[in-house]
Amino acid sequence: MSTATVKPTTVRIEEGLKEQATEFLDSVGLSLNSYLNLAVRQLVNQRKIPFEIVGRPEVPNEVTWRAMVIAEAHELGILPDDSSPFDNVDDLMSFLDED
Repeated sequence: MSTATVKPTTVRIEEGLKEQATEFLDSVGLSLNSYLNLAVRQLVNQRKIPFEIVGRPEVPNEVTWRAMVIAEAHELGILPDDSSPFDNVDDLMSFLDED
């Protein structure tokens, strides 16, 4: 067991976020304090953040959202699919180049 001196540290965490984290950590048998010590120890040992940092998923803009809704309506048969069928890439490209 480590004989290192433990020094109190204040960490500010949003209340709702703290509650969610504590609830999850309780379910796996860890306290928030234990998790923070574990994360900091891994940061020091690995010399990197010990988990992948991902951004929030992008929310489609209005144009993309409308296209998704229309595509789904076509798929469900709510709107008739009046798009031209293409047997080859050349025909598709000609159609796309038309004004």
